[in-house]
Amino acid sequence: MEVLVLPSHPSLQDLAVALMEAWSSGTSTKWTAEYPANGQCSVTSLVVQDLFGGEILKTQVPGGTHFYNRIGGERVDLTISQFAQSIAFDDTLSSRAEALADTSLEQYFLLRRRLGADR
Repeated sequence: MEVLVLPSHPSLQDLAVALMEAWSSGTSTKWTAEYPANGQCSVTSLVVQDLFGGEILKTQVPGGTHFYNRIGGERVDLTISQFAQSIAFDDTLSSRAEALADTSLEQYFLLRRRLGADR
């Protein structure tokens, strides 16, 4: 398993680039090479909060709940590319427990390890 080590103080842009390589079928069962962000929203929102703080938000989309973040009052959605069309954001406050219920501890820890976020 390749580890993509982020800089010691990564930017959101650093993380966005690293995620494209870190996402896999191990971090979401919906992952495909053509659509790497597919199904990665909950696990990604947890890691974003780990690294940057802020809040986890959610919105309803066709097929379920979509998770993303708010950092410093700004909406941050690093998995928006999974949608072919624009989505409406409800910006409903969520929680780590709710986002984790949409993924698994194994997927969460794998994504953290792939990003080198455990150091």
